[in-house]
Amino acid sequence: MQEREDLEAGADHAGHGRFALVEIRLPVTLTFAALVGGLGLGIIGGAFGAPEEVAAIAGLVGGLWLRALQMTIIPLVAALLVLGLTQMILAARVGTAARRMIAIMVFVQLAGGAFTSIAMPALLRAFPVPQGAGAFLANTPQSVGEVPKVLDFLASLVSPNIVAAAAETAMLPLTLFFVMFAVAITHLPGEQGERLLGFFHALGNAMLLIIGWVLAAAPVGVLALGYGVGVQSGGGAFAALGHYVVTVTVMGTFIFFLAYVVAGLLGGKGLPSFAKALLPAQAVALSTQSSLASLPAMLDSSSRLGLRPATAEFVLPLAVVIFRATSAAMNLAVVNYIAALAGVEVSPTVAIAGILIASVISLSAVSLPGSISFVVSIGPIALAMGVPVEPLALLVAVEMLPDLMRTLGNVTMNVAVTSAVDRTADEANAET
Repeated sequence: MQEREDLEAGADHAGHGRFALVEIRLPVTLTFAALVGGLGLGIIGGAFGAPEEVAAIAGLVGGLWLRALQMTIIPLVAALLVLGLTQMILAARVGTAARRMIAIMVFVQLAGGAFTSIAMPALLRAFPVPQGAGAFLANTPQSVGEVPKVLDFLASLVSPNIVAAAAETAMLPLTLFFVMFAVAITHLPGEQGERLLGFFHALGNAMLLIIGWVLAAAPVGVLALGYGVGVQSGGGAFAALGHYVVTVTVMGTFIFFLAYVVAGLLGGKGLPSFAKALLPAQAVALSTQSSLASLPAMLDSSSRLGLRPATAEFVLPLAVVIFRATSAAMNLAVVNYIAALAGVEVSPTVAIAGILIASVISLSAVSLPGSISFVVSIGPIALAMGVPVEPLALLVAVEMLPDLMRTLGNVTMNVAVTSAVDRTADEANAET
């Protein structure tokens, strides 16, 4: 009975509630076409000796768009991180079902991050980045992050001036500060906490509107940046993009298969029955590339698995709001790929920091479209690990392809987590 009360009480935390964020859309198809067109024009311009002024103008336009994109990262992540962490903390207070669910979610993020930190560098050593890919660093400063010593790294975790840390895009102390800030909000008297959450909600919406305006110009910015890359790399740019998409997607398959392990070991579901029940939800996930749009199909799959409606109706909406299972694994894959491009050494200390940051930052992009969360989630991780963020402006144009695996893995893991929570709820009821 207590477990059912926990599930019902948690319904208020399973949706967006008063702190829903505005929805923005990236013109994905047009942006992808602009990338292809820009690369093609650049290849032709490089082959036939186009005037240098054309490349200079393209560099100016692309650089302005890139900087406009970068200027939104810190305030947007701050707002979304506070909101996401607060939602998770409030949900954990609901009862044992929510705490079990969050524990599994944290494990999945850490496991995915650890797998990628080991497997991605190994994969890139076996299948190196193609020639010409270095042109994606055309707008990147020559000096990128140095490998910090362990003591220097530990000292950098706390900044005496949070404003200076923001100005320097020091993501490690900023993330730690906003984690503590979110925890502090949940301990304030109700009215004070509501006021602060309302402020961050408004800040997040304002930043999302700005980034929406910037991304509306993505076809122009990507066309200009693509032209510069095409001039420098020739046809190698297309090979590099294909290599990038495949390697990043491979990292996402780990979470996809891990979902079946979670369903079997923690949820007690047989592999054939779980796979069969998930097919409709997976089909919707691939066709919509949206976990939120797949929610009705996930509820149907849970019913096919014989899960209790009370569990599914609590866990799945909450998972859609605060959980992106593939986030840490695939975001770290992108950062490691850019590190390989830039020749940045990722030390074990930095890799561990990246895993932790990626797991926490995954909460800051909840319920955002994949292309938007790409910018919001990966930028801070790259900054924290000393990896240049400039290539993200072009890679976002092909995110529609890895995003298929992101959504597929997220949907599959959401139902797997639901089965695990439902099984532990049954065991708790049996003991009672």
